[in-house]
Amino acid sequence: MSRFWSPVVAGLSPYVPGEQPKLRNLVKLNTNENPYGPSPKVLEAIRAACDDSLRLYPDPGAEQLRQAIGRRYGVEPAQVFVGNGSDEVLALAFQALLNHDAPLRFPDITYSFYPVYCGLYGIRQQTVPLTTDFRIDPADYLPGAGKGAGPVILPNPNAPTGRALPLGDIERIVAANPDVVVVVDEAYIDFGGESAVPLVARHDNLLVIQTLSKSRSLAGLRVGYAIGSTALIEGLDRVKNSFNSYPIDRLALAGAVAAIEDDAYFQQTCAAVVRTRDALTADLHGFGFEVLPSAANFVFARHPGRDAAQLAAALRQEGIIVRHFRHPRIDQFLRISVGTDAECHSLVQALKGIFG
Repeated sequence: MSRFWSPVVAGLSPYVPGEQPKLRNLVKLNTNENPYGPSPKVLEAIRAACDDSLRLYPDPGAEQLRQAIGRRYGVEPAQVFVGNGSDEVLALAFQALLNHDAPLRFPDITYSFYPVYCGLYGIRQQTVPLTTDFRIDPADYLPGAGKGAGPVILPNPNAPTGRALPLGDIERIVAANPDVVVVVDEAYIDFGGESAVPLVARHDNLLVIQTLSKSRSLAGLRVGYAIGSTALIEGLDRVKNSFNSYPIDRLALAGAVAAIEDDAYFQQTCAAVVRTRDALTADLHGFGFEVLPSAANFVFARHPGRDAAQLAAALRQEGIIVRHFRHPRIDQFLRISVGTDAECHSLVQALKGIFG
């Protein structure tokens, strides 16, 4: 700790990202990256953008990308906000839309950046326990007859559990909280969930956030976006333009547009991930694991007879990295990213050796 730190910095518990190991020849199943590379059209677009124009600032409004996203989802470009990865979009949403007197509500087991942003921006929080089978219960987010309920943020599918809410339950929560913003974080929606974007036309308090990092295979490019009413998007733009008016660089803009427009490649790789996820789930069941129903590109599993930390360490000895969370209620679970068929086969073979 430095004496020069502000009280905010001194009190922070920073987010801990998944390990990015420097060792070679590891099967890396710990950070939910897409096992397939980006569309060839993305690489072509980025190469084409590598020219003398890089001396110029990028479009601060990212208009071409907003238009591409608008066409993809049937919304106006003015209903789209883009940022440097969905984490930046989330950070701006916390500042612009979720920082109010009433505490922000979110699940007790969820994306661990949410409490970090609350600490960073001085936002009061109210965690809502998942059910005993690790589901989000929509009834827990209904304000009832009382007034003063705070805003809500929910990942759908939830992370790290992978469980998804049906669209009807999402709308139930949004409709029951018309006086506060409800943010639905859809980082993994394309692997089996149903997006809440169509609800935006009926609910001006709904903001849906997505990313190109997962289903579009662009974790290294850092592009995320939000879709909502024009008033919500204006709020995000006001904060963004007070912080960094050029968040998306020229190469990222070119690649992101190409990724959004190549729907065939997107559908192909998502389907491949889902097939492998289902096969991996069946294999884990064969070893006696309990695997939560997943609509994401990972599975969340625990074994009744094996300690999760010891299993993770044993897999690492076999050159396979998975994610273990040392948090209450989930410290016996492993989060396993869906890799290629070959990578998941390596995991299964390693488990055979561990279980004898």
